[in-house]
Amino acid sequence: MKNYTITVNGNVYDVTVEEKGGSFTPSAPAAAAPVAAAAPAAAPAPAAAPAGGAGKTQVTAGAAGKVVSIDAKVGDALKKGDTIMTLEVMKMETPVVAPADGTVASIDTTVGKAVEAGELLATLN
Repeated sequence: MKNYTITVNGNVYDVTVEEKGGSFTPSAPAAAAPVAAAAPAAAPAPAAAPAGGAGKTQVTAGAAGKVVSIDAKVGDALKKGDTIMTLEVMKMETPVVAPADGTVASIDTTVGKAVEAGELLATLN
């Protein structure tokens, strides 16, 4: 089980997600269920050292999904919260945003690719 605190449009949700047989089942009120499944992708945590990308700040998938668009390219300067790419998670389009100000060092996925939670998507410097 994983616990998340998610803020959407100023509303804060505390949710618990339990993995069952390869799919995620949110254990939050029905109104918050789509938010619980989609929001982790919107707030990737930076890592100290890259696992496969060129930059020092990793951007990873918060949930399993499919890459539907890549909005930034290598060399783009981004501000914290700028959209790097969009994932489709549980039939909802979820932006993957920059966790901090930086320059895109690598894009480590392609449009149409299915990604798993925690998979490296991009890196920033």
